[in-house]
Amino acid sequence: MPQPFVFRTVNLDGQTLRTAVRPGKPHLTPLLIFNGIGANLELIFPFVQALDPDLEVIAFDVPGVGGSSTPTRPYRFSGLAKLTARMLDYLDYGQVNVIGVSWGGALAQQFAYDYPERCKKLVLAATAAGTVMVPGKPKVLWMMASPRRYIQPSHVIRIAPMIYGGSFRRDPTLAASHAARVRSAGKLGYYWQLFAGLGWTSIHWLHKINQPTLVLAGDDDPLIPLINMRMLAWRIPNAQLHIIDDGHLFLITRAEAVAPIIMKFLEEERQRAVMHPHPAPSGG
Repeated sequence: MPQPFVFRTVNLDGQTLRTAVRPGKPHLTPLLIFNGIGANLELIFPFVQALDPDLEVIAFDVPGVGGSSTPTRPYRFSGLAKLTARMLDYLDYGQVNVIGVSWGGALAQQFAYDYPERCKKLVLAATAAGTVMVPGKPKVLWMMASPRRYIQPSHVIRIAPMIYGGSFRRDPTLAASHAARVRSAGKLGYYWQLFAGLGWTSIHWLHKINQPTLVLAGDDDPLIPLINMRMLAWRIPNAQLHIIDDGHLFLITRAEAVAPIIMKFLEEERQRAVMHPHPAPSGG
């Protein structure tokens, strides 16, 4: 059975962050998760349960989401990356692997760039390089711009097939299950998250991300068209692209299939050089 999460509330200069850690074994580098916009940490539990139970996992609600407090002024991605580093210090973590999903993928890029010594490997799922991205359909983006789907469960059940695609088009029960795990902190926190990405792009420094990077994309993603993930994999020097037969939330809907791909990537070590000893001098 997987380990239960240990919940803690971290106070950093008046900003409270709700954190959850699933304990693991020391031989694996802990995995830090940056969630999607408006998404409380419970939404990724199905994905975490599919990962190796020996893997320690760190999840948290960003400011204005779930059980974390809503700041009086919004953070930019650089400020959120700094806050995350301080949270890791508080929780006594040094280096971690990082996975970022959708909006959280942008924050993951920023964290890997700003704190390269803290980020060993990077996984980017269903995300893009910011303002230079090839956008989804205007109707889909308009629906995403509103926090209504996190406040009214009936609304997300209605629009999920259009905004998430993939399995949500085929299985109407998925939206109800997703809505049941939502914990909204209100509209302001959602708008602060939108502000964090306003005008932001990583395109001019992606080539400086040197961590081994796994880029995961859904082939039926209405929010992040596949070309955006191809662009990330092309711009990041040490990146590999893996395409999933599903929509935007493939980490949840295809957790059992995606988790082994991620675990294999996280566990791979670069081959070390083999140093052959000098031959012993021949006796004479």
